[in-house]
Amino acid sequence: MLALVAGEGDLPKLVMDRLDADGTVFRLCELEGYPSEHRGDRPVMRFRIETLGSFINDLVGFGVTQICFAGGIGRPPLDPSKIDPATMPLVPRMMAALQQGDDAALRTVLQFFDEAGIETVAADRIGPNLVPDPGVLGSVDPSEQHRKDAARGVEIIGAMAQVDVGQACVVAQGQALAIEAQPGTDWMMLSLLANREATQADSINSLFGSVVEGARGNHIPQGGILVKAAKPGQDLRIDMPTVGPKTVLRAAQVGIEGIVIEAGRVMVLKPEECIAIADRQGLFLWVME
Repeated sequence: MLALVAGEGDLPKLVMDRLDADGTVFRLCELEGYPSEHRGDRPVMRFRIETLGSFINDLVGFGVTQICFAGGIGRPPLDPSKIDPATMPLVPRMMAALQQGDDAALRTVLQFFDEAGIETVAADRIGPNLVPDPGVLGSVDPSEQHRKDAARGVEIIGAMAQVDVGQACVVAQGQALAIEAQPGTDWMMLSLLANREATQADSINSLFGSVVEGARGNHIPQGGILVKAAKPGQDLRIDMPTVGPKTVLRAAQVGIEGIVIEAGRVMVLKPEECIAIADRQGLFLWVME
């Protein structure tokens, strides 16, 4: 039997729809505090990070041999008073992992399931159409400068991997305008918009000899491209980077000229909708090998 740990976003629904279409019986699970909006009236097993040991034991008792994680799940706070006896032996490894980056924490969690005989199945194995083939997906092509910036973005993400920071960045003319951290890609793009608006406000207020609080004349360039790629060594079974329609809409809102994703290592949710939005907004959507 398969257990599906469903988080936030559209990916859980796509996976559930595929499992239903294939007639695959699965047990739906949620981490407390991160419910899936697409669960409908399905029965749900809920667990806390402090009861992870009991949750794993319960899955084994139900005959679960595979688990899939789909959707966004944040890093929950750990309440020592709620740790149960089955989880207590895992605590030293959990605490050590939580002091590191997301990759280390996730790898530790997967080890707990592996040790219990539960195989972690990547979401793209259930829905292989989630990973597009290389090439430009829409009608807008990247320029030569965009291609150079894409290569630069991959280099930046590779450097970020050394400190386990994020999976995305915005690059213009070879410069990193923003890099992804724990708040995520959407927050990163919004921060870019806020900086540009603050710079504009600073320019206007300088005519009157005043400075708007928070605007310090950063002169963030317009345009740029969003590059999203897996970090070297990243475990894609549980944390494959993802873009979807909301990503494309946000990119258009903040003035980004195109989106580049790494071929074979980034999922695209609702690709037809993403392409339609990109074409309508004049953005390119490029799956780069």
